Amino acid sequence: RILNILQQPIPVSQWVEAFTNWVTDTFSGLFSVLQAIGNAIMNGMTDTLLFIPPLLFIAVITIFTYLISKRKLGLPLLTFLGLLFVYNQGLWENLMNTVTLVIVSSAISIIIGIPLGIWMAKSNRVEAAIKPLLDFMQTMPAFVYLIPAVAFFGIGMVPGVFASVIFALPPTVRFTNLAIRQIPTELIEASDSFGGTGKQKLFKVELPLAKNTILAGVNQTIMLALSMVVTASMIGAPGLGRGVLSALQHADIGSGFVNGVSLVILAIIIDRLTQKLNQPLAKKSPVTAKEKRNKIILWSALAAVILTAFVGNQVTKLQQNKKEKVNLAYVEWDSEVASTNVVAEALKEMGYDVTITPLDNAVMWKSVANGEADAMVSAWLPTTHAALYEEYKDKLVDLGPNLEGVKTGLVVPSYMDADSIEDLSDQAKKTITGIEPGAGIMTATEKTMQEYSNLSGWNLSSSSTGAMTTALDQAIKNKEDIIVTGWSPHWMFSKYDLKYLKDPKGTMGGKEAIHTITRKNLDKDLPEVNKVLDNFNWTQKDMEEVMLKINEGSSPEAAAKEWIKNHQKEVESWKK
Repeated sequence: RILNILQQPIPVSQWVEAFTNWVTDTFSGLFSVLQAIGNAIMNGMTDTLLFIPPLLFIAVITIFTYLISKRKLGLPLLTFLGLLFVYNQGLWENLMNTVTLVIVSSAISIIIGIPLGIWMAKSNRVEAAIKPLLDFMQTMPAFVYLIPAVAFFGIGMVPGVFASVIFALPPTVRFTNLAIRQIPTELIEASDSFGGTGKQKLFKVELPLAKNTILAGVNQTIMLALSMVVTASMIGAPGLGRGVLSALQHADIGSGFVNGVSLVILAIIIDRLTQKLNQPLAKKSPVTAKEKRNKIILWSALAAVILTAFVGNQVTKLQQNKKEKVNLAYVEWDSEVASTNVVAEALKEMGYDVTITPLDNAVMWKSVANGEADAMVSAWLPTTHAALYEEYKDKLVDLGPNLEGVKTGLVVPSYMDADSIEDLSDQAKKTITGIEPGAGIMTATEKTMQEYSNLSGWNLSSSSTGAMTTALDQAIKNKEDIIVTGWSPHWMFSKYDLKYLKDPKGTMGGKEAIHTITRKNLDKDLPEVNKVLDNFNWTQKDMEEVMLKINEGSSPEAAAKEWIKNHQKEVESWKK
């Protein structure tokens, strides 16, 4: 009987799910307020940073690093060339979004972390209680924090900050606790003997002596916050991380390298700056009156630049005609990148301020259902996204297909002997190369492997769309066997000689259509946008034309604009 009890799994996941749902429902009003405040602050910060001309920004930061580096050229030169490289690569806006995310995440972590570390240093009981929690926060995979972040705050910068704070907080807490505990007892006793109060002892003795160690913890917190930008981009946080994630999903080595190097440049600059500001007292030379005056002038100039940018940004906003905002969500599949960018560019031509947000598949559906996003043109029905549609259909509006006759299935190069799933035996080392784990086609493939007895013992390798097409390219070049999860329309059918394996049992689904899905009440809030989305319809040839342009090196925006330019009649029909 005891053995039976032990074999019965404890429903931990159900408890956590129930608790998360309770917190979300109970404090939904508070989360909405926090999200609104957070978005306002961070959008204001980003807009202010972007209002400063990039070359002026680079010049100011270079001069600042030159002055705090004691007029040495190493760090200023790195800062100047590094930021100039980011600007040259067209990533300046992404850089400013990343800077905002790091500043806000780090500031919140420091505001919480230093007092918490002081409390731990003053109480052994508090230290014993908080240490396991810090261990949990540091060892839990960062991706796990995205789940409650989305549940509480939806998509965008705010949930990204929430997840980053949890991940980046521990070093500041630990270093503050350690720094205060390591202060020699003789100094503490001397303070007590002179009648110092607890407040005086903390601010006059302990914190000044612990400053360097605490700032080392702050430095680590900032670096951890920066390391979270790629993870945060999975839930819609803008910035350089989004470029890295997109490059990973499309196996775009060049774009991944450029975005990655830009992150490295930012990390080095921040790290060196914080180190310069945290020099040990023994290394610091006496500050002269002239140096004090120069320091005041430097900080005043920085404050003046930021204040001027903030005021100028606000004035510009007031003078501009306020555009209505539209947020389109999509998943980073080649087909959805093409369709979403075409719709976005069409709406921009009509005067709308359109944001397109790449998300994980399940998060995309949830964001539209919750009203975080206005619409998506990426719903594969009735099979691929059937489970997600069933879960959220009461909170969505299905405007019908925008592209019909699409297909999913297992795909192989034409030179392979197999023509049907039933013909598979030991080809490709009994491995099917798939895409992202949450994709509907992956679920269908798992079902297929269960239904076909000849696939017993086979493996489904999850990766990304880009990794799958890269593996396909390499296998075809080497004339090797490979089986991939495929769908059409897709540019790989134009580039390679491929075929679908017949599916006698129909487990991979039959003919499908890509549907346009909107949030509730979009037709009332933005009737013109809803009309365009409702009328949006094109062919596989149209989609493949855009996809091929992107695959050949054009940006999604440029490819979409070119298609619209060449198909004005079709685009005009969407607006009627």
